[in-house]
Amino acid sequence: VVTWGMPEHGGDSSRVRYQLQNVQKVEATKYAFAAILLSGSVVTWGHPDYGGDSSSVSSQLRRVQQVHANRLAFAAILADGRVVTWGDQDSGGDSSAVQDQLRNTQQLSATNSAFAAILADQTVVTWGNTKFAADCTRVRDQLKGVQQIQASGAAFAAILGDGRVVTWGRQDCGGDSSTVRHRLRNVRQIEATSTSFAAILEDGSVVTWGWTGGDSFKVQHELRSVQQISSTKSAFAAILADQSVVTWGDPHGGGDSTEVQDQLKKVTKIRSSHRAFAAILADGRVVTWGSRHSGGDSTAVQGQLRQVEEVASTARAFAAILADGSVVTWGDRFCGGDCSSVKDELRNVRQIC
Repeated sequence: VVTWGMPEHGGDSSRVRYQLQNVQKVEATKYAFAAILLSGSVVTWGHPDYGGDSSSVSSQLRRVQQVHANRLAFAAILADGRVVTWGDQDSGGDSSAVQDQLRNTQQLSATNSAFAAILADQTVVTWGNTKFAADCTRVRDQLKGVQQIQASGAAFAAILGDGRVVTWGRQDCGGDSSTVRHRLRNVRQIEATSTSFAAILEDGSVVTWGWTGGDSFKVQHELRSVQQISSTKSAFAAILADQSVVTWGDPHGGGDSTEVQDQLKKVTKIRSSHRAFAAILADGRVVTWGSRHSGGDSTAVQGQLRQVEEVASTARAFAAILADGSVVTWGDRFCGGDCSSVKDELRNVRQIC
């Protein structure tokens, strides 16, 4: 593993460098990283209060299958379906109140400061900060047959087996879907900004609710045959069946793609920072838009963005993995947009977090 960026936020991994062998996957809070090793153990680094120090639970982190993160805490699913948490206690790092319920856990989802677990019986357990949707009491009786859960900053949306949706959490973050409940049928996928949700239905149409991005009225006529939706903190971008793109939401956060619309053809993937999008085209080029302070302007590296296979992001920067395993970065240099200090080490790169 090679790291760069703000040292105190995980950009400096020198303390654990020799433990980072046979790494399978890396996850991140806002200030720390957690790496799952081939052995099923976990190595953490970064701010000790926000997930960078897992020493209090290290003996429990064995046979780890998945690690999930919110802004300030981590939660790991073990092979036997139990869950181990660490990081900021008020943000879900302390799950002691629900530990006896966390058995046979299949999936985890997270708002900014709470977690939701889907168990094998398709019921849901939540914990963390109640201001961020940690309390699902109001809808608990409806949370049966749950297939997937998506999260905004402070609300959850669960897709049931029959394609209906149940929401809870802050109303101004999409926790109240009552105005569109009659349209939320045969839901296939849900994506979220910080304050809103967008659901793709089986027929390829889209239903939105919540605050910024929750009103898609101006582009509803374009949202047909939608295949995928990506989001920044305040805007959505949808890839249609013809591989063109439709955007909506905060125009300064990626919701306005008019300046690059003629370039958005044959789009295969879209990745996002907090306020900008990066689209990977079929020919391996990349098109960016949104706030230039969050990587929305990639003109300085456009000549290098060829044969791009994947793009990762921080809050304000992007990193592209090229076909030859090298890396190109852009955006805020304090948030990972400048990898010059480790450029020589970035060879044969497989994954960036």
